[in-house]
Amino acid sequence: MEWFSADGYWLSRLIFQRTLAVIYLVAFLSAALQFRALIGERGILPVPELLRRTPWKVAPGLFRLHYSDRFFSAVAWGGCAVSVALIAGLDGFLPLWGGMLLWALPWLLYLSIVQVGQVWYGFGWESLLLETGFLAVFLGTGNTAPPVLVLWLLRWLLFRLEFGAGLIKMRGDACWRKLTCLDFHHETQPMPGPLSWFFHHLPRPVHRVEVAANHVTQLLVPFLLFTPQPVASAAAALMVLTQLWLVLSGNFAWLNWLTIALALSVIDWTPFAGRPPAPAAPPLWYEVVVIAVTTLVLVLSYRPARNLLSRRQVMNRSFDPLHLVNTYGAFGSISRMRLEVVVEGTADPVADEGAEWREYGFRGKPGDVRRLPRLFAPYHLRLDWMMWFAALSPAYARSWFGPFTERLLLGDRDTLRLLAHNPFPDAPPAHVRARVFHYRFTDPRELRATGAWWDRTYVREFMRPVSRPLPPEREGRDTGRGT
Repeated sequence: MEWFSADGYWLSRLIFQRTLAVIYLVAFLSAALQFRALIGERGILPVPELLRRTPWKVAPGLFRLHYSDRFFSAVAWGGCAVSVALIAGLDGFLPLWGGMLLWALPWLLYLSIVQVGQVWYGFGWESLLLETGFLAVFLGTGNTAPPVLVLWLLRWLLFRLEFGAGLIKMRGDACWRKLTCLDFHHETQPMPGPLSWFFHHLPRPVHRVEVAANHVTQLLVPFLLFTPQPVASAAAALMVLTQLWLVLSGNFAWLNWLTIALALSVIDWTPFAGRPPAPAAPPLWYEVVVIAVTTLVLVLSYRPARNLLSRRQVMNRSFDPLHLVNTYGAFGSISRMRLEVVVEGTADPVADEGAEWREYGFRGKPGDVRRLPRLFAPYHLRLDWMMWFAALSPAYARSWFGPFTERLLLGDRDTLRLLAHNPFPDAPPAHVRARVFHYRFTDPRELRATGAWWDRTYVREFMRPVSRPLPPEREGRDTGRGT
């Protein structure tokens, strides 16, 4: 079938696959370094408890067969190793079926992690990585030309990603329609970056241009992905530029970089790199598999497509347990005020205002007002992100905040490794509390006068002081324990 292959997209595939492999590496590294505290056997939300209360068909994966921290570590670090092999181009030295199996391996490993990740893995870019990784399995390797059908499926994914994000904004917060959302967003986004202060202080007319450009890129440009070249390439290049602007202005894990990877797969690089030697004819079994997968994706696309057209559009939803075809979106509403949960501890026996309270420092979320926000993306600081949600509403923290503070009281090493500063290096505190503060960026005059990037004001109590858990032999006999 002559129509099956797109010879000119060999470099598009190469750039896309290597970029995706790097993102896989970051995702597996994030899992390997954070899982023990978050979902390990003694973690905040232990995987074994999840597996006991949920059926396998809800979230199938390798850990349904066996779970231990050692096995999870092997899966995460094994994913890192496979990712490095893919970055190095090992798939190109294997037969077609071998290359496909190699690309299927990180998808299976990461799917297994996401299935047990609970709230820590409830972000849209987890499903986006899985859906993208699934399609990458069928792109082909080596001297086999990329199949046209899979290239179109990647465009369909990019379309849903961008158009869904645009629609949720127009249907959500009125500030998107009034072009005023970026008067607040650079300051109130989940995790500001080192340039967010400067973006926030851009003139308001520039913020209007930012919002308008975003609407054009997300609501109009996606349709151009399905037009002939070079228009489709120009549309994808515009998306890349928009995503780079977002990379500079905040920390959104690998969402922006994965969107860039998808856009790069659309660009026709032939004018710059020329055509490769004549590719090998695809085997019949490969053509059958690609056609079958395309049919499956189109069938599964019905509910995500219907969601796009619905007035009750939801974002970041998976419609099948394997995350094969999903719906996406971000920031349907914008916070006007930045609230932060500040966690403090004291070694004093009495937990009142006269006690010496010391603040825990987080790696990414705002804390010390004199610290310039740092760049962590594409690495994902899962605890820091959930702390932002907790500040919006205690309901977001109901399942995990109590166990988190309990581990601070116990001086749990794995939990403390997630933090930037432990104010109790010698012994755990006697009490821990949490309070909500209003944070705002200082203006240039305040920055020069105080050296502080933030100004903060106490708002309310988030969690009243709690004390160390009792030793088992005293449990139930000591009524002096805090709650």
